Amino acid sequence: MPSAQTTNPGIKPGADTIDMQEGNSHGILLLHGFGDTPQTLGLLAKHLHASGFDVRAPLLPGHGRTVEAFMTSRRSEWLACARHELAGMQASHRTVSVGGLSMGGAIAAILASEYPEMKALVLMSPYLDMPVTHRIASAAYWAWGPVAGVQVSNSPRSILDPEERKKNLGYGAYTARLLYELWRLAAKARRALPEIRVPTLLIQSKADPRIAASVAERAFAALGAKEKKLCWAEGGHIITVDLGREKVFDEVTDWIQKHQS
Repeated sequence: MPSAQTTNPGIKPGADTIDMQEGNSHGILLLHGFGDTPQTLGLLAKHLHASGFDVRAPLLPGHGRTVEAFMTSRRSEWLACARHELAGMQASHRTVSVGGLSMGGAIAAILASEYPEMKALVLMSPYLDMPVTHRIASAAYWAWGPVAGVQVSNSPRSILDPEERKKNLGYGAYTARLLYELWRLAAKARRALPEIRVPTLLIQSKADPRIAASVAERAFAALGAKEKKLCWAEGGHIITVDLGREKVFDEVTDWIQKHQS
């Protein structure tokens, strides 16, 4: 079996692509969040692999390296990488499902609207909208960005489990331009929701400090999939490592097992 995690120069230790493939017929592509790394999906990946699936969680462009690398990355690169990874999974597996966390959920939604042959879609704390003040700031990124520089974005409520919070490898930083990229990506994902026909599980915590429960409810209502499920989890935003993560693992695994063929 290939190494579960590869190591490449310039990438933070522990932040690289997770690759757990050994010839299983169903492959699962997992996508991480904005400024974060596949580390947030490691525990879920292990659970899914132990359940008989091949799993791959790629490190998106600009992530897991330096803040400078993050600053120059763009949503077109993140989407292109995800599409490339999905094509690779489709070429090597009989069937494929996709799951995404936070921004990865937005990317996963876009992919599902483009590739209806996908067997199952899992949206975990999907970043599909941002507060009005953030949207206004995003639209005017060109005006305040050069002056503001790098901004800190570290909320302890994103991961309530203190031990898992210490392990997080995310940047905890952003720029005005990156905020704009995230805003436009979220808007594209929202527009994609009615076009999705893939069976979809949306799972989120009502205590999420970044995505309001009402956003999840509106997204769920907008989904075009005939078969869909909204499930509430415990913890903060990064529910794949937080308190109550076992429920997340079970819900995701059950959903994919139900739709793998």
